[in-house]
Amino acid sequence: MSYNTTSTTLTRSPNRLVATIFGAVYVLVGLLGFAATGGVGFVDTEGGLLLGIFEVNPLHNIAHLLIGAALLIAGLSNVSAAKGTNVTIGAVYLVLGIIGFFIADTALNILALNTADHFLHLASAVVLLFVGLGADKTARRATV
Repeated sequence: MSYNTTSTTLTRSPNRLVATIFGAVYVLVGLLGFAATGGVGFVDTEGGLLLGIFEVNPLHNIAHLLIGAALLIAGLSNVSAAKGTNVTIGAVYLVLGIIGFFIADTALNILALNTADHFLHLASAVVLLFVGLGADKTARRATV
């Protein structure tokens, strides 16, 4: 019976659903990234190509794993955790997406970011912030 309740809550909460899906995708991307970073230094400014387009280095892969784990845990927890995590990570991705354009060709680019990464981070930010700030308003009011 508790499984159905959790499943129903997950599918009825956009924040929990998005956090769970994004979390699983980012964990998978983090794991796959290690296949593309053989021979790449931990914080090299240039990395291997994941899916032939996204540049990654081992630090970037670890960041994806940590962010994915945070989203996955929050999505599987409760609406409040998912909402807070979506907004927080969305805000971080928004800043990273913008700053990435300015640090791409500098020594500060310790995540080996490229243009495709910047746009993916910005797209992730838009979705996470849109859902985090706009969805589950009734669930939030009910818990207050």
